[in-house]
Amino acid sequence: MDRLLELQELDRSVDRLEARRRDLESGEEVEERRRDLQQVEERLGELRLALDSVVREQGRLEAEAASLDAKITAEERRLYDGSVANPKELESIQAEVKNLRDRKRRVEDTALDQMERREDMEGRLPGLEGEVAELRERLAELERASTRELQEIGTAVESRRAEREGLVTEFDEELLELYEDLRAQKKGVGAAALRDGVCQGCHQKLSALELDRIKRTDGIRRCEYCRRILILE
Repeated sequence: MDRLLELQELDRSVDRLEARRRDLESGEEVEERRRDLQQVEERLGELRLALDSVVREQGRLEAEAASLDAKITAEERRLYDGSVANPKELESIQAEVKNLRDRKRRVEDTALDQMERREDMEGRLPGLEGEVAELRERLAELERASTRELQEIGTAVESRRAEREGLVTEFDEELLELYEDLRAQKKGVGAAALRDGVCQGCHQKLSALELDRIKRTDGIRRCEYCRRILILE
């Protein structure tokens, strides 16, 4: 009977290993990491697209400002080189120069806004790129670790099952059948130690009368609360 706890621990060990194997084979941990990586990659992609758009717009505005500056220079040349003598035409040229300068100022202000947006985006880019690189490495390491752990679990399960096969020959069929039935009913725990009057399966303290009866019992002892097989310690 004393070795029944040894069998119970072997079985619990196998149960834990099998549960872990199911977790690994389901790929939930890996899939969660992949989702994290995908979310950051999407944010990085959106930032890069937005940055490309800002860079193009900044370039277009700077080209427009340069074009307006060239027009202003040409109009001012006409204004002061003596080629135009008509007062009304000179007045018209002055008005055009003013309009061109106003347009150029607005374009330059907008270009400055785009430049500030670009600097902000370029400042955020390395952080996101670093986060993506780190998540990719973590994912790769998790995949490698999962593969190694699955192999280790397989080896450990085989070893414990072989040890179990050698151990079960020490128990009579009636006890073993009861133990297996209880394991199926009691979340994998069919036998428990009775320590200081407390069942280690359900953690209930047995009455003094029940403890006395159990101690005088020569056969299979069972907890009055959870009905697991009790092993006196």
